[in-house]
Amino acid sequence: MGSTIPNQRHPRFEESSGPSYSSTSNSNTSKKKWWNLMPLIVSLVVIAEIAFLGRLDVDKNVDLVNSWADSFYQYTTSSSWLSTSSTTTTTHIHMGDGEDEADAGLTSVTGHDFDRKSGSEVENTCEEWLEKEDSVAYSRDFQKDPIFVTGAEQEWKSCSVGCKFGFDSNRKPDAAFGLPQQDGAASVLRSMESAQYYAENNVAMARRRGYDIVMTTSLSSDVPVGYFSWAEYDIMAPLQPKTESALAAAFISNCGARNFRLQALEALERANIKIDSYGSCHRNRGGNVDKVKTLMRYKFSLAFENSNEEDYVTEKFFQSLVAGTVPVVVGAPNIQDFAPSPSSVLHIKELNDVDSVAKHMTYLAENPGAYNESLRWKLEGPSDSFKALVDMAAVHSSCRLCIFLATKVQEREEKKVEFKKRPCKCTRGIETVYHVYVRERGRFEMVSIFLRSSNLTLKALRSAVLSKFKSAKHVPVWKQERPEKIRGDDGLKVHRIYPLGMTQRQALYAFTFKGDSEFRNHIESNPCAKFEVIFV
Repeated sequence: MGSTIPNQRHPRFEESSGPSYSSTSNSNTSKKKWWNLMPLIVSLVVIAEIAFLGRLDVDKNVDLVNSWADSFYQYTTSSSWLSTSSTTTTTHIHMGDGEDEADAGLTSVTGHDFDRKSGSEVENTCEEWLEKEDSVAYSRDFQKDPIFVTGAEQEWKSCSVGCKFGFDSNRKPDAAFGLPQQDGAASVLRSMESAQYYAENNVAMARRRGYDIVMTTSLSSDVPVGYFSWAEYDIMAPLQPKTESALAAAFISNCGARNFRLQALEALERANIKIDSYGSCHRNRGGNVDKVKTLMRYKFSLAFENSNEEDYVTEKFFQSLVAGTVPVVVGAPNIQDFAPSPSSVLHIKELNDVDSVAKHMTYLAENPGAYNESLRWKLEGPSDSFKALVDMAAVHSSCRLCIFLATKVQEREEKKVEFKKRPCKCTRGIETVYHVYVRERGRFEMVSIFLRSSNLTLKALRSAVLSKFKSAKHVPVWKQERPEKIRGDDGLKVHRIYPLGMTQRQALYAFTFKGDSEFRNHIESNPCAKFEVIFV
């Protein structure tokens, strides 16, 4: 094509305004000047064509390009591949309340050096290539060969991984409750009692005694079994008028608790807080009453636990929330982690706190506006932190145990050579695409997420996760469990993303990457890194 342009213009150089010698001489001089410029013109046309053809498809014209400028091509192809033959897809999505739209960190890159095709075949993108190369089949199909646990009956309807509880002498279990267990079976401790009364319920003590998996109220246990639950407690039940003259109600039956809860009750009474006590301890109200319905008539309830232990928060607290009363707590030192809003709970951390708490109770009782503020969450909904905590129970603890066991089975298999050979990343010129995996907490199957080295940030991770799950029309695992008024619309909002394998205490309250540099280091140091996401 470049050679046709001079031929089209050449007749114009031969045109003349007359037959005179002077005109002919000028024409020849002009012609000579034009011919002297021809190499430059041709060069510009060739360069333009190379650029044009390169944009269309460098691979289809690579022989032509090499024949024109082989050495130049060899020098530039590695650094210019992305700009001349790649397609980059940037997705902008709504991040939720208070978050900006962001680059989703997704990229579609063509022309991998080791995957070059000829003719009109279309080359795989980095994502396609990584999906294929990183897809190593696990030897165990949990739908055909489900996780098997002995020592307890099956108590749930469905689970995202094959999971069976029961007794079968002909089958070797993956796990069993109690000690000791046969070789290859994990021993499981499950209890909802306080470690102050049952020492082995302490996670460290349970490990020393030989338990492989711990299931207690502690959020630091392998599979927490808390008292919280949307299904068990109608937490968003409507508020009822506070008709009782006494400020608070108490239901305390174990008068031998090892903490100071009875002393706290007595100290509140000395501080002129009138308390109706329905339990066997300090009983001053009789009758066989419905606890929650009774609590609804009081401004405050004494949610006094029998031990002050981290994460040990029982029905005493959650029934108070159902009743729409303000719980006054003696118990878990981290009770604020379980509060639906910062002002929804009063905490007596030690006996010296009783007087100040009593004064605040009196102030709230005498100031309706301030008191109503403590219960605003009942009307507007609890905090995301509270929802994320209670949502955990939307998946039965036995199912979560099976997910935990199946994950461990796959992690052991990933130590084999065929898994270690997975590339987990794809580099084109100066750009690297990283393959990571994400699943929702409470589910087993992972989905692929791709991140670019040029945008390897926490914001890009969150955006890519949202984009992936929204495109799949993902329904959160808690959707049907939550009260309808706080389910939200069909949108998704990320609350936490954390590396797979963390405890729920770490995931919900303790862990965070210390900036993008630490996140980048994690991705680069952990091929095919795995994460869990909590949606709210």
